Amino acid sequence: MIKLSSVLLVDDDPRTNDLNERLLKQLQVADRYFAATDGTDALAALQDLAAEAHPTSPVLVLLDVKMPGMDGMAFVEAYQKLPEERQQAVVIVMHTASMNSVDLGRIESLPIAGLVSKPLTKEKLDTILKLHFQRQFRA
Repeated sequence: MIKLSSVLLVDDDPRTNDLNERLLKQLQVADRYFAATDGTDALAALQDLAAEAHPTSPVLVLLDVKMPGMDGMAFVEAYQKLPEERQQAVVIVMHTASMNSVDLGRIESLPIAGLVSKPLTKEKLDTILKLHFQRQFRA
């Protein structure tokens, strides 16, 4: 599989970021991995990544829905204000442990690539990679 240039993991639980990063590294999904524990830090990291990356370098953002401070939905709203060229190669997939109907309604209106439930698994990653990056794990 051709690797993604980078993955940004955003979750207020550092253990979740660590577990997801270990899974992604084990599966050799990307060349680089970054983690943030809130939307504000994630937005800054994404702006840095976009500034240094080639415009066509794919970036996956795995974004927690509920976080203190800037949550996942507020992050996406702020992300939409970035210049279009910075948004082009970024795929945002939200992940959550709770599927609250109010949150789901709000999430449906956001320009994200998808929503997956926690925990992240190889099968869920394979689906994300197939749908949004035309890549998949070798059998």
